[in-house]
Amino acid sequence: MARRDRRDTLRRRRPFRTPHPRFLIVCEDTKTEPGYFKAMRHLEKSLIELELVSPGKKPKPLVEHAVAMKKEAAARAKREKDENLNYDHVWCVFDVDEHPYLPEAKQQARDNGIEVAVSNPCFELWLLLHFCDQRAHIERGPLQEKCRKCRKEMRGYEKQLPTSLLHTLYADALQRAMALDEWQERRGCAEANPSTGVYRLMEQIRTLGKPVN
Repeated sequence: MARRDRRDTLRRRRPFRTPHPRFLIVCEDTKTEPGYFKAMRHLEKSLIELELVSPGKKPKPLVEHAVAMKKEAAARAKREKDENLNYDHVWCVFDVDEHPYLPEAKQQARDNGIEVAVSNPCFELWLLLHFCDQRAHIERGPLQEKCRKCRKEMRGYEKQLPTSLLHTLYADALQRAMALDEWQERRGCAEANPSTGVYRLMEQIRTLGKPVN
């Protein structure tokens, strides 16, 4: 009888909670953005559990995809009685461009506890901020060309994303992105061109992924 009681106790015991936060990042782009986050997480030696998904959708369907994945994870966690199957943080990463239903996508994300990292006009702005400031309005084409010129100046990075170099320049990019946000807000132009919220996602990864002493 005592042995059976012990087995029952073990079955009822709550699942062990890993100290590593579980992230889901749903990206609009299928190559640059996922590659960047995967590489930077490795270079940072971040202890988060990271799942990257790139369904190649526009912002509103992208958010809907993230909502579905979050609900599916919650349902599985409840079904299997394992809270570790939930996502601790869910992010959508997308550009402004000329996407339709952008305000609706942001609202749907807020309603479902999903955070967004929006770049205006595109993700390459965050990459550019590792090298220089950008305050003037700029479109996707000129911005990407400006990024290419910066990379050409860094020998060996002409045709690939220089993640190891970006890692060393991260502090500069963070300060520039934060200053850019503050500048746009003072002008009453929050999230206007140019702006990027990628630094908020990266800071959460870096902060929550640090080992606990």
